Amino acid sequence: MKYSPGKKGFTLIELLIVVAIIAILSKGRIQA
Repeated sequence: MKYSPGKKGFTLIELLIVVAIIAILSKGRIQA
């Protein structure tokens, strides 16, 4: 994927991946 100079460094897909990782970590902490 190519990055546009106008964007703030995050693509929508990257943002979703970050949110998914945080959600998984949160669930892991709650279960622990």
